[in-house]
Amino acid sequence: MTQPTTPYEALKKAADIAGSQAELGRMCGVSQPAVWKWLQSSKRLPAEHCLTVERETGVSKHLLRPDIYPADLSSISLPVDDASGSVGSGSPTVDFDRATILKRAGA
Repeated sequence: MTQPTTPYEALKKAADIAGSQAELGRMCGVSQPAVWKWLQSSKRLPAEHCLTVERETGVSKHLLRPDIYPADLSSISLPVDDASGSVGSGSPTVDFDRATILKRAGA
């Protein structure tokens, strides 16, 4: 089984793991219609419920709200082609640290 790739898919998976929208609502202290609204209109879990949903369902906060909880960029390794130094299918990898990525992004 592959992990959810969008916040909407992550929220849907969390509701499935909880067993129902009503149960996910109970976990978060909201009503089932509130959960239905998250799934139908905004497609985003409100920030104040991310940690609870992660704790109760195991669905990562990084998947639920990547805008608030971005993945740790320091652990990302990209494959690099041997001579050209460009990203590709070669076996060597280059590890980027967060400072380098932010510097390149102009942040």
